[in-house]
Amino acid sequence: QVQLVESGGGLVQPGGSLRLSCAASGSILSFNVMAWHRQAPGKQRELVAGITTDGTTEYTDSVEGRFTISRDNDRRSVYLQMNSLKPEDTAVYYCAATGMYYNRRPFASWGQGTQVTVSS
Repeated sequence: QVQLVESGGGLVQPGGSLRLSCAASGSILSFNVMAWHRQAPGKQRELVAGITTDGTTEYTDSVEGRFTISRDNDRRSVYLQMNSLKPEDTAVYYCAATGMYYNRRPFASWGQGTQVTVSS
């Protein structure tokens, strides 16, 4: 079983920055895509950013140029640097990952989420 634990959320003023971290544990042989999603109150969960094994990244339009996703395979971690935050970025942010267990079975897991609130 894979566990993903997010950290780094909190309250920040508009224009500020936060860095989210997500650490994975479990009998993991390898990761494929690692990603961050978010869900604002009353809205559907949406993909914010994703990163593949070779470092290819993808961002939703609303965060392009402000957010940066990165990963550290040795530390089994994925990060989201969020700059120039806006009130509309307020949401619960979830880490997600796909990959393979040591027994060669695939997995897809979600973290429990971390709250990000952007407000003055």
